Amino acid sequence: MLSAKENFFQAAKGLNPDRYVNQYEALRLTLHPGMFHNNSPKRGQENIVNAWGVTNSFPANAPGAFPVHTPDKIVIKDIEHWRDYVHAPSLDVVTDEEWAMIRGILDNVDDDLAYRTNFVAPGIFEQCHHLGEIATTLMNLTLYPDEMHDLIKYITDYELQLAELICKNLQPNAIFHHDDWGSRTSTFMSPAMFEDFFVDAYKAVYGYYKSHGVELIVHHSDSYGATLVPSMIEMGIDVWQGCMSSNDLPALSKKYCGQIAFMGGFDGADFDFDGWNPEETKAKVFALLDACTPKAFIPCIAQGGPGSIYDGVYDCISDAIDEYNATHFGINRDEIRRSPTQYEKNGYM
Repeated sequence: MLSAKENFFQAAKGLNPDRYVNQYEALRLTLHPGMFHNNSPKRGQENIVNAWGVTNSFPANAPGAFPVHTPDKIVIKDIEHWRDYVHAPSLDVVTDEEWAMIRGILDNVDDDLAYRTNFVAPGIFEQCHHLGEIATTLMNLTLYPDEMHDLIKYITDYELQLAELICKNLQPNAIFHHDDWGSRTSTFMSPAMFEDFFVDAYKAVYGYYKSHGVELIVHHSDSYGATLVPSMIEMGIDVWQGCMSSNDLPALSKKYCGQIAFMGGFDGADFDFDGWNPEETKAKVFALLDACTPKAFIPCIAQGGPGSIYDGVYDCISDAIDEYNATHFGINRDEIRRSPTQYEKNGYM
């Protein structure tokens, strides 16, 4: 029987997994220490200003923090003069001791069972609209393309500095990178616009990681994004995590098997809500697994980290996947070699 890590690799590459991967079981997520110097709200906190000047709040019933864009809190007041407002935080403030602490955590990951995975967020598009508000940012892509190209290059250069430090000091073998590119039903922009503004930026960032020892790029976008899959492949993404059920996951995983894998299918709105129950959850899990195969499809909650808003949902999904694997592939869950379950709410330390 393959270990959790071996099975993840086989599924991601469209090879020969011996069962369905079970959510995040093969990714051991760890923060990078630059995040220690970038204030972010804890659940229930409001109006916390980060190192970029962005104000964020984290509602108690939300999966994560979100920027606050009242007029007084928007960082970029005028896109034609964005350089007057946007100032990337220095990464020199990270101490050797902080890098060593995170390296120690990664070194304790059992390499036979899980990928040593650094968590990076927000992404390039997210950073643009965190600074400038999403509707305005989308309009600026059309009305002020030169300024937006320059802003994206500025953010990309920062990401490349971060990538260099992560690879030098932490040497992960996987990267889990956030950047939401759509809603549940649509992408935020056309494939042509996406190609114009973001593909080269991500080719540079993900190419750097791949050329410096990172084996897998797992990109999180909990959204519709089927029309962007060719661009994802061009960028160097190995696994698209967060793909929602609005994407035709059985068809996509069959069409692109061996080029990219799809990790998701369990939308929060359908699974992670007040009043959920185990029987319905199991039935919905089984239905999707019946429609797909373990090659190029990794069943997972769509949110960008192991866990759920409502207690028990994540574990219920995991139990259902284990049960399905036992029934359909003869896998004894007690014999699976995998790391203890990681939960986002406990932190990535």
